[in-house]
Amino acid sequence: MTYPDHFRSLMRLGIPLIGGHIAQFAITLTDTVMLGWYSVEALASVVLGGTFFFVIFILGSGFAIAVMPLVAEADAEGDEVQLRRVTRMGLWLSVIFGVLVLPLFIFSQPILLGLQQEREVAELAQVYLRVAGFGLMPSLLVMVFKSYLAALGRTRVVFWVTVAAVPANGVVNYALIFGNWGFPELGVQGAAIASLVVQAVSLCGVVVYSAVAMKHHDLFGRLWRPDWDVFGRVLKLGVPIGVTNLAEVGLFAASSLMMGWLGTVQLAAHGIALNLASLAFMMHLGLSNAATVRAGNALGRKDADHMARGAKVAIAGSMVTAAVAVSVFLLFPEFLIGLFIDPDEPQRDAIMAIGVTLLWVAALFQVVDGLQVMALGILRGIQDTRGPMVIAAISYWVIGVPTGYVLGFVMGYEGVGVWAGLVIGLTAAAILLLWRFWGPDLRRLRAKFAASAEA
Repeated sequence: MTYPDHFRSLMRLGIPLIGGHIAQFAITLTDTVMLGWYSVEALASVVLGGTFFFVIFILGSGFAIAVMPLVAEADAEGDEVQLRRVTRMGLWLSVIFGVLVLPLFIFSQPILLGLQQEREVAELAQVYLRVAGFGLMPSLLVMVFKSYLAALGRTRVVFWVTVAAVPANGVVNYALIFGNWGFPELGVQGAAIASLVVQAVSLCGVVVYSAVAMKHHDLFGRLWRPDWDVFGRVLKLGVPIGVTNLAEVGLFAASSLMMGWLGTVQLAAHGIALNLASLAFMMHLGLSNAATVRAGNALGRKDADHMARGAKVAIAGSMVTAAVAVSVFLLFPEFLIGLFIDPDEPQRDAIMAIGVTLLWVAALFQVVDGLQVMALGILRGIQDTRGPMVIAAISYWVIGVPTGYVLGFVMGYEGVGVWAGLVIGLTAAAILLLWRFWGPDLRRLRAKFAASAEA
């Protein structure tokens, strides 16, 4: 394939996935905007509670993500039995994880207080999490089905299921947060109920599609029967992916906790800026998922040259996306931050001032954030997960978090210092992950494929 062919194939897979990720993110963004208009205290509590939920979700998502390269490889080899076995065990592991971690949501307030968060914010965050926590399992199951469908090139389905959830979430939010149309005014609890409803409906959507449109794979036949060999393979691949994700998301969660130490206004500004940076990240993530599928297909076909050219195209696409995000953040920071705050909010000016500065810092890490997630996507496609897990742990927790703490609190740069730690941690991860693929991994695969061809 030529580079233009690679680009077209990447976009054919990637654009619906980008749209799906943006739509998924729009659900969280809707919660943030509506609660920001409800009260600063509600916004701060859901920033904290949402971070708590996402940290646990992202750890459990490793099993769903592991399904994607394994199904892509099996599809390239024409092995329908294997792709069915992989998907089923991904569902099993997601259910088991969801049950095991549910108590963390129910008793989240003591955990948040132990992390030195303000009592009022922690109490309100627990109100949110005691409802939202029951949505973790359906969220993970939806992610397994999306990985299965994306690996088979059914990315448009992933897009439309997620898009349909956005207005549904907004409508239920509007009714339950503010008490419109005769519904009770529930504030943060209303936002949690809306998210739970949307996750359940989304799960029904992907289950029905998989049962009808993909019935030849017979995913649900004998679903209750264990397949311990494949269970172990998905577990072995998924745990490092989950821990890698946890290391990265933990970097941002740690930044949220440190911003919470600075006060409610700083935490609210941080939540707004982080939501905007995360929106830009969704574009990188969609391309990264597409790169995972394409690398998995190349692995199944034992084609290292195809894999290398595809990786170059994916990285170039991510850098174009980063350039657009940087331009928007630098040119329109006041407008973007202002979208999240009620014009009559007494602390609007303080939140705006902090949020605009943080958004400028966010512009700095767009390039390195895109590079590191693209490298992770490619490495997952070739089923290299343990090395990236170590790299992520070192980059984010040995370099990023301590640097953010020192700059923010020891040197007195506060929120800007905390966010500078994010930039430094992401930069270290990007450099090391790219080196791993283009250096030892690609050499190993070329030698392996050459030996296989000669045999």
